[in-house]
Amino acid sequence: MLATPASASLHCAARTATKRHLLMCPPVHFEVSYSINPWMDVDAPVDPDRAMAQWSTLRDCYRNLGHSVKTVDPAPGLPDMVFAANAAVVHNGQVLVANFTHPERQGESAAYRGWFEASGFNPVLTASYQNEGQGDVLAVGGVMLAGTGFRTSVAAHEELRDFFGVPVVTLELVDPRFYHLDTALAVLDDHSIAYFPGAFSSSSVSTLEELFPDSILVDEIDACAFGLNAMSDGFNVVLSDRARTLQEELRRRGFNPIGVDMSELLKAGGSAKCCTLELRA
Repeated sequence: MLATPASASLHCAARTATKRHLLMCPPVHFEVSYSINPWMDVDAPVDPDRAMAQWSTLRDCYRNLGHSVKTVDPAPGLPDMVFAANAAVVHNGQVLVANFTHPERQGESAAYRGWFEASGFNPVLTASYQNEGQGDVLAVGGVMLAGTGFRTSVAAHEELRDFFGVPVVTLELVDPRFYHLDTALAVLDDHSIAYFPGAFSSSSVSTLEELFPDSILVDEIDACAFGLNAMSDGFNVVLSDRARTLQEELRRRGFNPIGVDMSELLKAGGSAKCCTLELRA
């Protein structure tokens, strides 16, 4: 059994912001032209200017918090490329590029791989199995939490172990509204998480209860507001401004929640974290 990362209480631990290195992709070609998750409605109009404004506000928020933000050039015909979190898992400078489930997104792998190679990352490998990057793989402490059930295969979890040399905890998602792990669980710091229990199988909930006994449990309303699709630096937590109760609980526990309007990107089933790939050195 893995040692629990929850060595510090979520209630009393000191909160310290740590500078993050992030990769984003502007939504130049963003639209909802196909449906590959329950949130995508091809009949719902998308305002591209508003999407760009919301994305720019998110990027500026990170920079104002002192984080480094790099951008990758968007490619025509890849409207979901804005959701950079799905592009890869980056850990200790190593890169495992995504192997997307749906044909509509598979072209993103080559576009992102080219950026990593040109930027000097090494090694850079494309996943052999279905693996949707940090959408389904979240590092907390010395462990990777890896989702499965909709987009990332269990076989990919073994590849993660082999490639990165770290323990991987498999978590099964069972609600199609929460098709990626980062829609149902947020890493807050090296010891603590928030999650929506209803998104997971009963055995996975038991695993999370054992590993993180002092987690923030989020209700369905805030989960469906994509409150858990959040980016934390250990103190500041950037998340959907619609998740009001979660923001209150974060504040009560010593974090600094920063609500951002991601309503246009939400039409494709993504919010702050989906737009953000962490380049973990």
